[in-house]
Amino acid sequence: MTAQKKKAQMSVYLDPDVMRTLLAYAARREQSMSLIAEAAIASFLSPDADERREAAIAKRLDQVDRRIARLERDVGISVETLALFVRFWLATTPPLPEPAAKAARAQAGARWDNFVAALGRRLNQGPKLRQEIPEDIQKDEQAEG
Repeated sequence: MTAQKKKAQMSVYLDPDVMRTLLAYAARREQSMSLIAEAAIASFLSPDADERREAAIAKRLDQVDRRIARLERDVGISVETLALFVRFWLATTPPLPEPAAKAARAQAGARWDNFVAALGRRLNQGPKLRQEIPEDIQKDEQAEG
């Protein structure tokens, strides 16, 4: 039988916050602080630690990139929807004569409140406009343009 190597003892000084974190982690994992510290040091000194860290960062950046792409798409849909509505409204709504304009202004507050309530219901219940627009249509238009 071969005799096992005895582990070397080492004393370290830890910041109190780091020590509390280590204690809590060891208690949750039901492991000794020495085992956790040894694993952390081994991971830190491992030659592939930088590669793992880089891979994790790259994965997070890819997620952020996808989220930003969805935000750009949603903002684009919102802007085009508003522009289309305003253009349509201006093209189809004739100016009101003054007596009718006064009556319309008097009703504007109530109509605005109804609009905001309907918008709130739509946002809570869905479906959202961006969900109704397939992504492949946008990709086809970009390929043509």
